[in-house]
Amino acid sequence: MTHWIIAPVILPALLAPIIGFVMRHDIGLARAASFAGTIALLAISVGLTVMAAGGETYVYELGNWPAPFGIVLVLDRLAAVMLLLTALLAIVVLLHASATGWDARGRHFHALFQFQLMGVMGAFLTGDAFNLFVFFEVLLIASYGLMIHSGGRVRMKAGLQYVVMNLAGSTLFLFALGTVYAATGTLNIADLAEKVRALPVEDAALVRVAAVLLMMVFAIKAALFPVQFWLPATYSNAPAPVAALFAIMTKVGAYAIIRVHTVVFGPDVAVTDGLTATWLMPAAVITLAVGAVGVLGARRLMPLLSFAVVGSMGTMMIAVAAFTPYAMTSALYYLVHSTFSAAALFLLADLVVSRRKGGDLLRAEPPTVQNGLFAALFFAGAIAMAGMPPLSGFLGKLMILDAMKTTPEMVTAWVAILVGSLVTIVGFARAGSILFWKATAMAPDDAAPEDGEAIRPAGALEVAPTVLALAMLVVLAAGAGPVAQYLEGASGQLFDPTGYVSAVLGGQGEAGQ
Repeated sequence: MTHWIIAPVILPALLAPIIGFVMRHDIGLARAASFAGTIALLAISVGLTVMAAGGETYVYELGNWPAPFGIVLVLDRLAAVMLLLTALLAIVVLLHASATGWDARGRHFHALFQFQLMGVMGAFLTGDAFNLFVFFEVLLIASYGLMIHSGGRVRMKAGLQYVVMNLAGSTLFLFALGTVYAATGTLNIADLAEKVRALPVEDAALVRVAAVLLMMVFAIKAALFPVQFWLPATYSNAPAPVAALFAIMTKVGAYAIIRVHTVVFGPDVAVTDGLTATWLMPAAVITLAVGAVGVLGARRLMPLLSFAVVGSMGTMMIAVAAFTPYAMTSALYYLVHSTFSAAALFLLADLVVSRRKGGDLLRAEPPTVQNGLFAALFFAGAIAMAGMPPLSGFLGKLMILDAMKTTPEMVTAWVAILVGSLVTIVGFARAGSILFWKATAMAPDDAAPEDGEAIRPAGALEVAPTVLALAMLVVLAAGAGPVAQYLEGASGQLFDPTGYVSAVLGGQGEAGQ
């Protein structure tokens, strides 16, 4: 069964070139292959999540080379949750892209989609810091192509900014890895955890520099202040299904912070004691503030949703910065929630924007077709993103607030989250009233636009992915107890990495030939 650990990486890696070279001229065949591969990926992810539920850490040694000399993939509860989350999101996005025809507006969508999944899955599974960099590059290269899918001057401009920012981050990542290796002689995460803990405090200046450099790199990926500015421009100009898929991209950066700065540079490590939290908490609070103000001041729908993603990252990282098991459990629950809520809103925005003459401009226009349906879905997505009951966002924020009660940053965290939530609610209420409520006071607009093509209602298959993403939030809220219990186990493994270290370095993994 352990050999299944490599399947989430191998499956999309093999499928992508087949789709790209053999099926590129047949969109129907490409869709079928992509759906089959993604469904298989979901089934594998479910199996791995069940497998990790017992609390064991499983290791896959590539080429039969044991760690720290060889490359290893590591499956624990946290990695399993992230795999399952990615696979579920991929199914929802793929349904929308196929139903709306987005995948046919440019070449190689499905091949790039599979390469993207390969990079994301590999980043969640790898047990080596250098291979984390490799998988980062795989998913970023695929995301460059998806970002400019279907072309356009504005999209190309935003894509260039995205490329430049992430290339700078990748360069900094290499510097950080070089610094880590110079200080410790290893890049294996488990080996790093042992060696960093064994270093004398007076001889660990280089390690502290490496920890800060890695934090800066992961902050870029996670869109934390002061390097969050690339996200609104990128997400608001990307194709809607791509923006929905990118909801997991910032989570890769957050995952890297959680994994590396808990297992390697954790709160119990003397040489980096308090270093991460000192920088992460203010950055998280300011990120939340930037996101909330951006939502309130946005004049277009897509930037509004992009700033909401920034704000949600700030909320989650406030809990991460506390570096306690309960706060980490809360952060992981909110991570799952924010991924589906962002995806639902971006997919819904695509349905709305494509049926308005003004596009995503927040201005009153005559109600378009299915105004009531879109308004109801927007209302559900807005209360989820803002953290209002009864959906999972409310429970996630409540857990974070409760977890922060015992920390020195309680007042700062509570004020930031509560005020940020209020501002976000006002921003979404303003946008919803302009898009849907004020429209009802005007004459219906069912006329054909200037090109003569009548406005077409969204079919059931087009609406289904948005409904499915929102349904995930309902399931997450209804099953909050079991989900939180699983995530509590994941947090326990993070803050007691002895099981992780012994599994990786103790030769307990099954070798892959």
